[in-house]
Amino acid sequence: MKVNSEGVSSSRVYLPAAQNYSNLLEFFVSNFPHIDQAEWLARFQDGLIMSLGGQALAATDAYQANTHLLYFRRLSREPEIPYEEHILFQDEHILVADKPHFLPVTPSGLYLHQTLLNRLKKRTGIQELSPIHRIDRDTAGLVIFSIKPSERALYQNLFRDRAVKKVYEAIAPYSVELAAKLPMTYQSRIEESEHFLQMQEIAGEPNTDTYIELIENTKPWARYRLSPGSGKKHQLRCHLNALGIPIKHDQIYPVLTPYQEYNLDFSKPLQLLAKEIGFVDPLTKDFRSFVSRMTIA
Repeated sequence: MKVNSEGVSSSRVYLPAAQNYSNLLEFFVSNFPHIDQAEWLARFQDGLIMSLGGQALAATDAYQANTHLLYFRRLSREPEIPYEEHILFQDEHILVADKPHFLPVTPSGLYLHQTLLNRLKKRTGIQELSPIHRIDRDTAGLVIFSIKPSERALYQNLFRDRAVKKVYEAIAPYSVELAAKLPMTYQSRIEESEHFLQMQEIAGEPNTDTYIELIENTKPWARYRLSPGSGKKHQLRCHLNALGIPIKHDQIYPVLTPYQEYNLDFSKPLQLLAKEIGFVDPLTKDFRSFVSRMTIA
């Protein structure tokens, strides 16, 4: 794997002996039919297809069987996220970063360079950096990365085994009725809805639980501390919405509002923050505890 000047990792492709093409362009067009010829030509012209040694190749170069090539993804237009991430901790095993609102953790859709992963790769030069968990791009706060691929599974297993204590903060409407019941553990069964962006609560045995505390009342809003026991997609957003207090500036719950990708409203970040995280390190056996420096208002 190779990382370009923008911190973006390459993909590797093998040129098999069983195939024969007049040039490299013909090979890529034939083997990646979901990407049109004009895009491959643009990648060749931009120097985004190269040998393992890093030499840029031309579309007309000969097909050489039993070799490997590197190629990079290209985005002609990508939304710019004008907020910076911050590295809170780094040692030989993990890196802990504070992610700003709106920034995706990993490349997807329109986002490649403007992701936490690729920004950190570019900043640190660590090509093997990999997130061991994720938070929504709308959510700000703590994200932990593994530095060595051989150690990643050990850290991921902590999340699988629910051995990580996570604490979030959220700004949502104040409810007199709900306040009388807090603190409480809210449980429900959450599954995918007909729309891939939204989760929904359905009848059945609960598969999610969140401990909810009221920590500040500034009517008509309030600050809540949320401690999820499980880790379902959109769990916190879905739970607060079900309780009648959807998180401030949530564009998915209760009403799905299509993103205006090239005209994001940065004045209305989702008021949800991954505030604290703690766990016993599987390698050092030390208890690790991290607190975000970010705030929501």
